[in-house]
Amino acid sequence: MTTTTPEAPFALVRYRDADRAQLGLAVENRVRALTPADLGAADLNAFLAQPDWDRIAALAAPDETWLPLADVTLAAPVEPRQVLQTGANYRQHVIELVAAGLTQNTERTPDEARVFAAKMMDDRKANGEPYFFIGLPSCVVGDDVPLELPAYSEVHDWELELAIVVGREAFRVSRADAWSHIAGYTIVNDVTTRDLVFRKDMKEIGTDWYRAKNAPGFLPTGPFLVPAHFVDAEDARVTLALNGEVMQDASTSDLLFDIPALLSAASQTQRLLPGDLLLTGSPAGNGQHWKRFLRDGDVMTGTIANLGTQVVRCAAEGAAS
Repeated sequence: MTTTTPEAPFALVRYRDADRAQLGLAVENRVRALTPADLGAADLNAFLAQPDWDRIAALAAPDETWLPLADVTLAAPVEPRQVLQTGANYRQHVIELVAAGLTQNTERTPDEARVFAAKMMDDRKANGEPYFFIGLPSCVVGDDVPLELPAYSEVHDWELELAIVVGREAFRVSRADAWSHIAGYTIVNDVTTRDLVFRKDMKEIGTDWYRAKNAPGFLPTGPFLVPAHFVDAEDARVTLALNGEVMQDASTSDLLFDIPALLSAASQTQRLLPGDLLLTGSPAGNGQHWKRFLRDGDVMTGTIANLGTQVVRCAAEGAAS
């Protein structure tokens, strides 16, 4: 159970209520249910299409309807219909992965690989465009759900990321207009099985993101959906600790392609719908760099400025229950 409280003045959550997830408003250490009448919309995604945060803020006064936040079990705070993930969007992250051996070229020394990767990333920033792939919405879970590590690999890795929560529908929007299509932000740990990233049977096909990233529960999300105006997304600190030891510690100011560039580029191909998730990439410090991957009993604690803290507990396949 997550006992962290939102740093922002308020945030949206979803919490377990019998056999369903109840939408709620979290303020400090308390939570209250939100109804369609409270939202002025039929459901969460309908609200995010035209978010009226002042309407929600007006519900923050304490009264008898609140519950202690520590007494509820939080689920993922969003219900996306689409999940887009961004690859290779932190310069140092890619340099580390290439140097650590996550490449199809095995002829370079680690130093040669670093030089190659640094030049590649600098060229991308100057002349390239964002790299997207698709995640399955069914992988989105709350951090109350243990992360079950599939037995077919021993190299499951963490990737803490700032995630954009889409507001009003975005289709072929400009960078200048992109901000107006963002409702808020949340935390996502984009878990990856490293030895499945590249196809071994036919290298010409390239990467296999479906197998590497879409096992059940591989997108721990939340615990809070924080309105965009409470988050400095251009300079938010991203930190992940494994069993208390810091592994990732960076700022979104190091993104190769910034927030409006990502949303604009993603919207050129497909309509981004209210409530969809657009992950912005993960900074350096993954298990591939440390040569330390996830094991049974590990606890990951991920924090992003003003978005709270996500706690993910790992369990070997078959042991999560």
